[in-house]
Amino acid sequence: MIVYMIVKHSRALVSLVINYDLPNNRELYIHRIGRSGRFGRKGVAINFVKSDDIKILRDIEQYYSTQIDEMPMNVADLI
Repeated sequence: MIVYMIVKHSRALVSLVINYDLPNNRELYIHRIGRSGRFGRKGVAINFVKSDDIKILRDIEQYYSTQIDEMPMNVADLI
């Protein structure tokens, strides 16, 4: 399993979203991660991604013109 993350700058009281299973469609993915990083706060979404999910992840990246990076081994670098 590979862990991917996206950092968002948006508006909510949630600063961390963890997707233990990657949603199988773009709209649900955005709905889930949209909960992180609102009201000018920094937010992080962490996705647990199986090799079967890579195609869905790339589709989300392409559709929303974004890049979802593999999470660094040193999580302290995120802070």
